[in-house]
Amino acid sequence: MYNSLKYVTSIFFLSALSVSGVSADETMTLSIKRLKMETALRIAQAAIKQCRKEGVQIAVTVVDRSGHPQVILRDVLAMDITLEISKQKAHTAMAFNTPLSELENRFTQPFQVAKLDGLIVSAGGIPINIGGSILGGIGVSGAPSGKTDEKCAKAGLDAVRDDIEMEGM
Repeated sequence: MYNSLKYVTSIFFLSALSVSGVSADETMTLSIKRLKMETALRIAQAAIKQCRKEGVQIAVTVVDRSGHPQVILRDVLAMDITLEISKQKAHTAMAFNTPLSELENRFTQPFQVAKLDGLIVSAGGIPINIGGSILGGIGVSGAPSGKTDEKCAKAGLDAVRDDIEMEGM
């Protein structure tokens, strides 16, 4: 009796899956990788270290894949405004999934997407995209040029890239 009930239940379940358009070997949810706080902190610290080598003090923000800040650091002499700018750069880079230096000349007309509040299209923001997975974004502000900001952001990503790739993403 128990085995036949188990068999009927299994057939019913598989029938329900096929009617719903989901096969028995498909999942209904996704596993999404996220940066650990310690990883985000390593990124931010490496970005600050690189900018100090360049002789500048900056703020750096690392956002998660939803655009929420995970780590925000401001070096001692970086201006207060660098905090908000680094956050917006990180969010914009994550949202567009591209380094902001590649977007600088893309939005030249009034009322285009990049004119929305909270988006900054200025070099110094890069996405954290490893193994085809967007994990977040890094934004750096405070150097005399966006080129230097971006160099520091890349140093932050380079500090963890190999370790994340080795996890088998």
